[in-house]
Amino acid sequence: MDISWLTDRIAIGGGIWNAENMAKVAEAGITHIIDMQIEFDDTPLAAVHEIAVLWNPTDDDFEPKPAVIFQRGVEFALDALEDGEGKVFIHCAAGVHRAPMMALALLGSMGWDLGKAMELIQGKRPVADFAEVYVMSVKKFLNGSTRSL
Repeated sequence: MDISWLTDRIAIGGGIWNAENMAKVAEAGITHIIDMQIEFDDTPLAAVHEIAVLWNPTDDDFEPKPAVIFQRGVEFALDALEDGEGKVFIHCAAGVHRAPMMALALLGSMGWDLGKAMELIQGKRPVADFAEVYVMSVKKFLNGSTRSL
């Protein structure tokens, strides 16, 4: 299974796609999944393992992303992390654009400097690519974020 751990409780990666891979996700101790794929909803596969899923379908079209995409993901992840046992896996199809973009929004919401967060993500997942339009979308979200984190 394609999982890159950013911290001991936050991971990013590529698509899960089948029951065998979902079992590996469960074995890794992941309790929550943010599924950024527009291509596939993990919810039915995760239900067997009692893993909570936020299907946050996002097109990898290199167009600006609305703040609601980030708001949903950040709230879901922060709620999961409030429980000392929660582990969050953020993924898309390949783990190159959408998952790193959502992880950047989450880390930024947690107070990380975006430059340092991008270094962490790319250091742990070298295939991660930060398209300028996606980074700008994250910055716009963070500048308008109203939830106190």
